[in-house]
Amino acid sequence: MTPSIDEQITSLQRRTDRLISTDDLRAKLTRSAKTGKPMRIKLGMDPTAPDVHLGHAVPLKIIRQFQDWGHKAVLIIGDYTARVGDPSGRNSTRPVLTGDEIDANAKTYVAQVGKILLTTPDRLEIRYNGEWLGKMNMTDIIKLLSRKSVAQLLQREDFARRFAEQVDIRLHELFYPLLQGWDSVVIEADLEMGGSDQLFNNLVGRELQKEQGGDGQCVLVTPLLVGTDGSAKMSKSKKNYIGLTDPPSGADGIFGKIMRVPDTLLSSYYKLLTEVEETLYERQIASDPRQAKIDLAKMMITWLYDGNAASAAEQEFQKVIVGGGIPDEMPELKVGPGPHRLAPLLARAGFVTSNSEGIRKIKEGAVKLDGEKVPAGAFNEDFTFGSPRVLQLGNRRFVRVS
Repeated sequence: MTPSIDEQITSLQRRTDRLISTDDLRAKLTRSAKTGKPMRIKLGMDPTAPDVHLGHAVPLKIIRQFQDWGHKAVLIIGDYTARVGDPSGRNSTRPVLTGDEIDANAKTYVAQVGKILLTTPDRLEIRYNGEWLGKMNMTDIIKLLSRKSVAQLLQREDFARRFAEQVDIRLHELFYPLLQGWDSVVIEADLEMGGSDQLFNNLVGRELQKEQGGDGQCVLVTPLLVGTDGSAKMSKSKKNYIGLTDPPSGADGIFGKIMRVPDTLLSSYYKLLTEVEETLYERQIASDPRQAKIDLAKMMITWLYDGNAASAAEQEFQKVIVGGGIPDEMPELKVGPGPHRLAPLLARAGFVTSNSEGIRKIKEGAVKLDGEKVPAGAFNEDFTFGSPRVLQLGNRRFVRVS
């Protein structure tokens, strides 16, 4: 049974940083209920990296709520705007990828968001903004740019900061909010979702819609999920992310990454990513933060995979990380029988970036072979691999050398 409109608006508050405006949203929900016409809920994603992560999952969870209430998600793949580069939340311009890189990344997005969103045609519409932006001529672009002054665009927080710090703001970057806003006009969005760093851009879409004679989309932005490093927002470029398609277990798996999340972030992870009541998760975090992380990791894996994968990931974590054992599954590195120095093998496995770093790790006592610590002085010794052997760095990195 679909909750009442008041109940729907109340349920959105858990993950909402700003909603503009509650009255407008209530009016749109009421109109939709009377006419039977679903609202169009927009989310734009620039395919500048191949992975969708838990930071993206926060607005995606709200969009799924709207889908469950009978509305339609419109996912805008910014294949055109990605070629411009959005500097949201950055102190410098975002690197612009090649067309092939953008296209390759875009192809992975639909499958990944399908872990959260309903993907039937009546509940999800996929659009690429190159459909309309790529057809604009110079006259069209100049007319669009005339809608805003430079002073108005410099009100955007990151532009204002960079201007004050005398960090370059390139002219093409000023185009971005208007291009993103025009997406809302074209697809007739009723509400646009995004992280809090997208508030300015989303409001531009609302204003452009009103200038075109519409009532203007509502804007709902969510808090930014801080990454596993505990400092910056979750981001592929920061290497502090947990991907929706990360394996459940292993060195770079969901379970291990969540176990490395700082205790101070647990409350926000529970609030933004789960449905657990605040009093319950706060009590658990206060009494046993480690168990709270285990519970969170299992919830995320069950959500993205299934309960069996969650149980298996916990068992492997207890065996490998807590018990100091060796996992059953690991990558394989093919080599000749030898002899081999271990430092180059560590580099070939991707555990270190150079032979010298590998030597340093051996001297630090961080390397094991078949579960036995390699002596510090063995960095210049030769080892044979006539049969498979397990090479290990720390307690999370394993490779079977064969």
